[in-house]
Amino acid sequence: MITLRSPAPSDRERIWAYRAEFLRAGDSLDGTAALDRAESFAEWFSAVEDNRRAESVRSGMVPATSFLAEDAAGSLVGMIQLRHCLNDYLLHFGGHIGYSVRPSQRRKGYATEMLRLVLEEARRLGLKQVLVTCDAANEASRRTIRTNGGVLDGAIAEGGRLTQRYWIAL
Repeated sequence: MITLRSPAPSDRERIWAYRAEFLRAGDSLDGTAALDRAESFAEWFSAVEDNRRAESVRSGMVPATSFLAEDAAGSLVGMIQLRHCLNDYLLHFGGHIGYSVRPSQRRKGYATEMLRLVLEEARRLGLKQVLVTCDAANEASRRTIRTNGGVLDGAIAEGGRLTQRYWIAL
């Protein structure tokens, strides 16, 4: 139903359209390697490539792999990022995995499948468990995480937002 693959320069228009759909909807672009803050595709893609490897990871970041999620027709339906390790901020708020499904493609089970597939990638990296977080008000994300084996470890308040922390054993 869903396949994950690394972004490529040829995906520029599709990724920028994905970004535009989120910005129009006023939604958060989680798991997109800060796509919402990028001034250009080239800037974003360069950062994604740099952050794939520990030797080139940008300051303040951790090594991470970004994936595009495509449906059977090859349409870009979501994005997901696997962080290879955690820094202090990610340990509390961001976790190992961030993901988003474009607003026009939600409620089709894509997030659940995306998370399942990226957990396989985490196993290949040798991770034994991963932390996945979500806003406590995001019922769909909570269901996605629990369906994939997430066990609630608590919640942390920050700036009026309550972030729930789930561990998934691999």
